[in-house]
Amino acid sequence: MSGLPKCPQCGSEFTYEDGAMYVCPECAHEWSKDSAAATDEVRVVRDANGNVLADGDTVTVIKDLKVKGASLVVKVGTKVKNIRLVEGDHDIDCRIDGVGAMQLKSEFVKKA
Repeated sequence: MSGLPKCPQCGSEFTYEDGAMYVCPECAHEWSKDSAAATDEVRVVRDANGNVLADGDTVTVIKDLKVKGASLVVKVGTKVKNIRLVEGDHDIDCRIDGVGAMQLKSEFVKKA
């Protein structure tokens, strides 16, 4: 075997190196060698107490949070049900009753 990774798009094992990229001759997908190594890492999101969060968890807000662009405040103790983890600076996507759809940072919540 060549030791090269399979194509992440079509699963072909006939990939080849082209400089700093891997190329799949079957579907013409190209990806960097750095991203091939990064796909093996699993992203873990933790709350303020260090508990691991997952999609569908219920969390509680631990600090008053001002809502940007509105005069609303999310109060301490607000329960947020059915969270969804996303990539980025604000790593929790959710819907809060009375406020609507929001993104929160995991450092301002604790697992309920």
